Amino acid sequence: MTRTAHSFGLRKSGIVKKLAGTGLALMLGFIIGLSSWGEIYGGGAGYISAARAKEPDFFGFSAGGYDVNDDQTAAEFRVEYRSDLRFWKILPFIGLAGTTDEAIYAFAGLGMDIFLSRRLVAQPNAAFVAYSNGVGKDLGGWFQFRTGGEIAWRFDDYSRLGVAFHHISNAGIYDDNPGTELFVLTYSVPFTKTP
Repeated sequence: MTRTAHSFGLRKSGIVKKLAGTGLALMLGFIIGLSSWGEIYGGGAGYISAARAKEPDFFGFSAGGYDVNDDQTAAEFRVEYRSDLRFWKILPFIGLAGTTDEAIYAFAGLGMDIFLSRRLVAQPNAAFVAYSNGVGKDLGGWFQFRTGGEIAWRFDDYSRLGVAFHHISNAGIYDDNPGTELFVLTYSVPFTKTP
């Protein structure tokens, strides 16, 4: 590869990363703004606020695709605990996941429940990840970051059924940073007695 082509590739890669970061920030801002608008101006705003205040903690079970954007696709299975503790609107969670390629990772992070309606809940979230690739995709090192979100339908018993999309990468702290995308179906059940 020539020096010019290599330089262009680095510049192009930097532009793509900046655009992706800007897009993610705009998307999160839009979701938070939509949530606030729904509480202030939307019909049933009082019900949405009351529903949020009564949410229990959850155990979540997920299954789906790992590395769905690349050529090392595998099945992923995940368990997660979501606390009912709230810091402003932020809630902590922890979890463990594994793939059919023997990759395994533990994660801990923060998320935010955004009630788009009485039944529809969006949850953007971010986590720190401890990762071992097994015979699966090498992500460049053991320490990773996971960002993404979930959109779920909330049932009368407070359980939720949704889909989640996440990106895992090391954000360039290692020499190699291939990253991966995850797409899973998630079912969350209340861990404590519902209010």
